[in-house]
Amino acid sequence: MADNNTHNTSEESNELQTDGGVSDVEREKQIDYLDVEINLLKPATPFMRDHNRIILRGFLIWAVVVFGPITATRLFPDVMTSTMPGLGFPLHYFLIAIVGPAGALLLSVWYVRKRDQIDEKYDIEQFAGTSREPSETSGQEPAATDGGVDR
Repeated sequence: MADNNTHNTSEESNELQTDGGVSDVEREKQIDYLDVEINLLKPATPFMRDHNRIILRGFLIWAVVVFGPITATRLFPDVMTSTMPGLGFPLHYFLIAIVGPAGALLLSVWYVRKRDQIDEKYDIEQFAGTSREPSETSGQEPAATDGGVDR
């Protein structure tokens, strides 16, 4: 019987591959996004990984806020349908009517802040609207909003 327990001991297999000392921000600037395949399960770039992580965390928080009171009412009907002292209506009404929408609003604010942090980390600028001043280096007037030139 042949011995199949041999290992490749060549010098090539033991050599480690380095990233060249490039930071995530520098690597992000070198990527041509038109050639990158989008895969939500295996993001191709550090920016996509960070953004995907925020989206998945937000989705989990949203699922707990939306489905938590409903599930708790199903599992613990006596506690959830008992009248709240001082308010005079059941706890599950309060959680679904007040905590649900408030949670959605807070989740939106949380997402915007986290996204701004990622944009800062990777040096990404977001421009709002078309009212930017003409660049001093270009020397050209901005085009009209309909794509034509102002007269």
